[in-house]
Amino acid sequence: MNIKTKRVYEQPDKKDGERILVDRLWPRGLTKEKASVDLWLKEIAPSTELRKWFAHDPAKWKSFRGRYETEIRHNDDLVKVLEDKAKGGTVTLVYGARDENHNEALVLKQFLEKR
Repeated sequence: MNIKTKRVYEQPDKKDGERILVDRLWPRGLTKEKASVDLWLKEIAPSTELRKWFAHDPAKWKSFRGRYETEIRHNDDLVKVLEDKAKGGTVTLVYGARDENHNEALVLKQFLEKR
């Protein structure tokens, strides 16, 4: 599987393959055309409660990862969708967070690669 992550605000590239937005909320200030998102899987994103608790605080990262992986495990149908798309070609999980090292797309990518 060829899975990448990328901020949705970065310039789309043909090498991105299928761009899948994995945020629960639509990114601020972006039109659908600018975001160039092929699929929005908001249900695979962290729950509202988890997202608000984490608040992109790196000190909570380890705990966030574990809690989010637990949520992902309860979304078998959506995980299967992502796996099938990744088997068919390059998939880029796009996200809105500023922090490139502490975001849900990274957790999701690593979860899928471990399966």
